[in-house]
Amino acid sequence: MQFALPPRKSPHRLPKSSQLPPYRRTQLKTIAVCACLVLSILYLLSYFFSASTASIGAPVGTSGVVIVTLLDREHFSESYIKKIVTNREDYANRHGYTNFFASLSDYDEAVGDSPKSWATVPAVRHAMASYPHAAHFFHLSPHALIMNPSRSLKSLLLDSSRLESLMLKDLPVVPPDSIIKTFSHLKEKDIDLVITQDSDDLNPGSFMLRNGDFARFFLDLWFDPLFRSYNFAKAEAHGLDHIMQWHPTVLARTALVPQRVLSAYSKDSHGASTDGMYHDGDFLIRFPGCDNLQVKECTEMEPYYMIWQKKIKSG
Repeated sequence: MQFALPPRKSPHRLPKSSQLPPYRRTQLKTIAVCACLVLSILYLLSYFFSASTASIGAPVGTSGVVIVTLLDREHFSESYIKKIVTNREDYANRHGYTNFFASLSDYDEAVGDSPKSWATVPAVRHAMASYPHAAHFFHLSPHALIMNPSRSLKSLLLDSSRLESLMLKDLPVVPPDSIIKTFSHLKEKDIDLVITQDSDDLNPGSFMLRNGDFARFFLDLWFDPLFRSYNFAKAEAHGLDHIMQWHPTVLARTALVPQRVLSAYSKDSHGASTDGMYHDGDFLIRFPGCDNLQVKECTEMEPYYMIWQKKIKSG
């Protein structure tokens, strides 16, 4: 119902006797002020206690970083798997990290008819569900060795000033000439995903992901059935290329770093970026030539494994 004119106030005033006396109004005001103060104090206490609870260390057995390694136990030999596991365990023990070793066959149902390499995504998601209190998840290809075990991931990437200095800005996302480039305004505080690239594509053989809502969103997006059914030539790698170029929401949370920081290639591998080949002292070395070989061993890795063994024995 509409009125031609706004309704007027009632001409009838309350009897004077119904109004509160001044001293009662003063009492009520005092009570209201005290109630507000008490509520404010309770709110502040709950805030500080919740903040301190969130910063308390994770449950026993959980560390700030979880290293995720996906092993093909059906095709790798036992000796090869043992070398990879030993390499990861030595590193994790030195720095108090946690290892998550997943089996490729565990994700057969999830991956379906898509290439098996897509299992990387649910494996990282599985690690996040298993260690919900971990701050970061570091995925590392089974065809890679950590060659500088004294170098912590904090000093390598997780220190804010260090990551800030490494971030490659205004660079083609997919080399060599993608028109989509990394954002030039990003700061370390904006970053949830750290990854590198070789001469052809983004390189998901190793990446660092910060735990949180973005991480879950990103992994769910990457594993979307549409991408897995698209028949990309390089499966999950090309799926990631697509996401980074067409979804600025993801690109805005991503830092590209030089290849040698996260995924230096051996001299026998092809496809390294400029200055992407392994040098002594680099954090890790990767052997992409072994990714698609249906062999029990990655012979390309053997001489570097021997070098690593000498390092840990001498140091």
